[in-house]
Amino acid sequence: MSSSDLIAVSKFKSTADAQIAKGILDESGIESMIRSDNAGGMYPSLGEAELLVRADDVKKATDALQRRHGRRMG
Repeated sequence: MSSSDLIAVSKFKSTADAQIAKGILDESGIESMIRSDNAGGMYPSLGEAELLVRADDVKKATDALQRRHGRRMG
């Protein structure tokens, strides 16, 4: 999965929060990827993390996140 083929469905204040949402998508059979810039994990508070999915999975992913996590699109 290349990040150039993906669309951000949500933004998070931490990578840990993004990992929780990614787990929800994994359980729903939706392939996803987290993009963040936190100096390779040395400074996790530096920036936001985005949860990315394929364009074809955007609706299914947002529905799964809203249903299971109460998360709205960022």
